[in-house]
Amino acid sequence: MLFKFKSQVTSDLIMLEADARRLLQIMLGHDSDKGIILVNDLPSAIAKLESAVAQDEAARLKRSQDAQKVPMPSDPPQDAMGEALDPVRLAQRASPMLKLLKHCVADPSDLVWGV
Repeated sequence: MLFKFKSQVTSDLIMLEADARRLLQIMLGHDSDKGIILVNDLPSAIAKLESAVAQDEAARLKRSQDAQKVPMPSDPPQDAMGEALDPVRLAQRASPMLKLLKHCVADPSDLVWGV
């Protein structure tokens, strides 16, 4: 399933369900199929998303420093517990959403999805 985020001031942002739900969970604390973020709530959503990106980057840095072995180029990246890391960073997944949210703040407009 795809999520389509809409605003009157930008083009639509289409994301895969898993990625969209993850970002919604970070920004709002829930991941409903339909919703709206009002203009007044956009700065809070941006701050939460930017904070989560910073935490993810810090955790990745710590895991790479804590790794006990140097991975071979053919091995997938792993953390100290031996779990494979997602090769796509949260920063990469969140970048289009952050741009959309910032446009909605600059030219005041609500953000809606699932409608």
